[in-house]
Amino acid sequence: MSEVNIARKKEKCENCTKQCNKKQSDDALRSLQEKGIINGEVSGHTLAQPVLLSACLSCDGCVSEEENSRISQQNLQEIYHVLALNKKCDASKHKLLVVSVCPQSLPFFAVKFHLDIPEAAQKLCGFLKSVGMKYVFDTTLAASFSILESQKEFVQRYRRRHHDTHAMPMFTSSCPGWIRYAEHVLGSLVTPHICTARSPQQVMGSLVKDYFTRQQKLTPEQVYHVVVAPCFDKKLEAVREEFYSSLQESRDVDCVLTSGEILHMMEQSDVSMEDIDPVPLDHVFGEISDPNLMRHDGRGSEGFLEHIFKYAAKELFGLDVQEIVYKTLRNRDFQEVVLERDGETLLQFAAVYGFRNIQTLVHRMRKGRVPYQLVEVLSCPGGCLSGRGQAEGEGGKPDRALVQQMEDAYSSLPVRLPETNLEVQRLYQDWLEGQDSVCAQQTLHTKYSNHTQPPSQTLIPDIQW
Repeated sequence: MSEVNIARKKEKCENCTKQCNKKQSDDALRSLQEKGIINGEVSGHTLAQPVLLSACLSCDGCVSEEENSRISQQNLQEIYHVLALNKKCDASKHKLLVVSVCPQSLPFFAVKFHLDIPEAAQKLCGFLKSVGMKYVFDTTLAASFSILESQKEFVQRYRRRHHDTHAMPMFTSSCPGWIRYAEHVLGSLVTPHICTARSPQQVMGSLVKDYFTRQQKLTPEQVYHVVVAPCFDKKLEAVREEFYSSLQESRDVDCVLTSGEILHMMEQSDVSMEDIDPVPLDHVFGEISDPNLMRHDGRGSEGFLEHIFKYAAKELFGLDVQEIVYKTLRNRDFQEVVLERDGETLLQFAAVYGFRNIQTLVHRMRKGRVPYQLVEVLSCPGGCLSGRGQAEGEGGKPDRALVQQMEDAYSSLPVRLPETNLEVQRLYQDWLEGQDSVCAQQTLHTKYSNHTQPPSQTLIPDIQW
């Protein structure tokens, strides 16, 4: 992101006609080369690396100066600044560092480390704790909440579809690039249709800064929460106003680092992979009966479509769907799923990934030709595993060989239905006062607004998707 006026002409890049000026600092990486933190200070010089618009939807055309300032703090330099303060004698400035790793980031480390996902997760956890992180969680638990709340909301919307014009179709809400595009470009055409369930990242933010901090007898501002994600746009999601508590002066997620940034940090350290002691991931309840890593349905994301489809088939029509059969339409990133009974179409869902396909969907919606009750929308072609924070190859395009390896690794994990997760059921009671409580609604849901302006007031970047 940049404070540079968008009217200023920028160089063309291979994938777009504007260059995004969002910058990552390599200060911490250079400091690692100098053996990291020396006497509690961060050493080195800032080396700014531009991230192309192809890597992040949110160019300087739709990011405010205030947002730009917040996002600029989400880098390795800031992490090492917090770690440096922890080494000083002033305990009032000490922070408990908690890291939450997205499940779509773990296959990236598995491929890079030449290990299976459970082994790679333990190596990653060992490294993060060796540099000063206290707890390292997996966000699959948070994704379970997001899926369960999305399932319930879909059924509610479906049942009121005849008297609520905004009930159908429902669009999923886990992808911040898609949400940003919907709010700032599409506006009221789309925003009322977006599922209100918070994304897995922000559910995890609430879980850490609310439930976990109380368990640790700390206040939210005493905890510094870092998320490791495959996507740059997750940084922008973390700074949304609704995810900041002015009362506690604390954000649910303080910093988002991409998988690539963490790998760069590891590569610049003096520790070899063989020297890292494997350490099991932490759990919010401490020891649990089944510590094995699990995943949700889906070929590389959280599988919202599949879970909602199966749940709706059972809840609305009494049908048990064991296997989802996709029909490819325009391409592999535009597919649909249909539930039929006696020749009648009961449900018709679509998975739409990448902005070319999203624009096709929106064009059809403007013309009133969208037959779907639910659309799983993701801004990255190929889904979350293809996030540009970990899968970008030469020329800004996805490294297809890497993505395929990550998909193979991800699919090797066993699947667990969110409904069967005992930790989730326990947290609904201990943390949220029940599944249908006011607390659950306020904690697990959010709202989306129309931020579009008349064309004369809006400087939309000249984007070629």
